[in-house]
Amino acid sequence: MFPLLLAGAGGLALVCYLIFGTSVRLRFPFLKLPLLGLVSISLFLSCVATGPAGNKSFIFIDSGTEIAMGKQAEKQVLAKTKTLADTDWQNYVNKVGQSVAQFSQRKDLTYTFTVLNEKEVNAFALPGGPLYIYTGLLKLMDDEAELAAVLGHEIGHVDGRHAVRQMQPAVGLTAIEALAFGDKSPAAQQALNMVLAIALTGYGRGQELEADQFGLFYAHKAGYDPKGAVRVFKKLAGLAGAETGNRSFFENLSATHPETKERIAKLEVEIKKLAPGGRTSRETFQRMKKRLP
Repeated sequence: MFPLLLAGAGGLALVCYLIFGTSVRLRFPFLKLPLLGLVSISLFLSCVATGPAGNKSFIFIDSGTEIAMGKQAEKQVLAKTKTLADTDWQNYVNKVGQSVAQFSQRKDLTYTFTVLNEKEVNAFALPGGPLYIYTGLLKLMDDEAELAAVLGHEIGHVDGRHAVRQMQPAVGLTAIEALAFGDKSPAAQQALNMVLAIALTGYGRGQELEADQFGLFYAHKAGYDPKGAVRVFKKLAGLAGAETGNRSFFENLSATHPETKERIAKLEVEIKKLAPGGRTSRETFQRMKKRLP
């Protein structure tokens, strides 16, 4: 998940709406659990051991099951959110996304990119390749290189199979396969709840750092200015600091997330290893930005 700038009650509201299908002034009614159930999932996920970035771990979920699981979750997302009606914007984001995704390590996946007409500042990915970015985040950006960095970050989560790495020990293969086959059983619903909770509330420190690096390298290979990643991170950190009292968004989201300064510093170290330059396509992005509702 790329920075879900909905810390505190706002962030919980978004996840609840996706998960519950209740009001509570929530944005996305997806899942069918009581609030206590969501809190339990959150606590459970925080206890799931995920090794540092780059560590190998056994994954028993095959790509076909992962893709099918993501498609089931995608049905919920598209049914309960507002897709931006502007086809030019959809085509634009897809073009940028595909230019970055071509460098993905997983050639068995077909990545899709959808702009959601939602005011929140967020982007997220589902297992198997569906990616979403909110108009609220697009409005925060200033150039195409920043967009490429965000999309690359989300591709990195899918490439690293971060969601299935967390789900496998948490709900087990039976529930995951039930979801993939479209079962309506409680086990399948539990797996669906977890897919959406993971996508919206994020990953562990190592996985976020790994996705940062994936995003940086993929966007650079696509010809974009790698400094776009640093620029958009600083904007997100500034927005979060203004909203939450000098504590960065990453700190407020979860104790497991690296501090903003650490993530930016690591990106800057990696950028020095890359060839300088790269396009920003600022004028094109600014022209498109004026079309946003």
